[in-house]
Amino acid sequence: MITATTPKGERRRQALVAAAAELLLEGGFDAVRHRSVATRADLPLASTTYYFESLEDLIARAVEFSGNAELDTMRRRIGEVSHRRRGAEATVDLVLDLLIGADEAARGQLIARYERSVASARHPELRGVQLRLRAQLDELLAEVLRRSDRTVRPEQLRRLVAVVDGAVVAALSEMDPEPRRMARGALLEVIDIVAPATPQQVDRFRALD
Repeated sequence: MITATTPKGERRRQALVAAAAELLLEGGFDAVRHRSVATRADLPLASTTYYFESLEDLIARAVEFSGNAELDTMRRRIGEVSHRRRGAEATVDLVLDLLIGADEAARGQLIARYERSVASARHPELRGVQLRLRAQLDELLAEVLRRSDRTVRPEQLRRLVAVVDGAVVAALSEMDPEPRRMARGALLEVIDIVAPATPQQVDRFRALD
């Protein structure tokens, strides 16, 4: 790989990464090839090998690009979330807004996210990227739960994500997939266990009994 040391070179490199990210979203890993990326970026075919060590390196950068874009969207959503008491249903809806989205338009992005996660198990170059993205996602989820007056423990946060991941993957394999509905039902069963109300909040609940 030739390092993009000039502004023009960096622009070309970023254009290739963005093009690869678009192709990943549209068609998965099979859609990302040297020629398809160069064509989408409107750059010469040789540019993909000039700026990247390999196709795998380009894909890893595209995965990071896509993941960071999703995280930025999540951060903006969290910025609009007030700090107040939330019951189980309101907390679950907030978590799912973050992880799944509130509309059907997010389905392609959701599928691409899980494809990236599974692919990282087979491709070491993706594993480090996924771990960095996952760590940032955990931080955002913890912040949402704190803003809902919920206790956050790292080991329980992993359990929460696992419940949502399992429900979403199961739903996406159905003939008429409804990942949010399935994830909502599964998460409602465990939210008060994996993210219980803070002690102060529990006292307020008891006072209302």
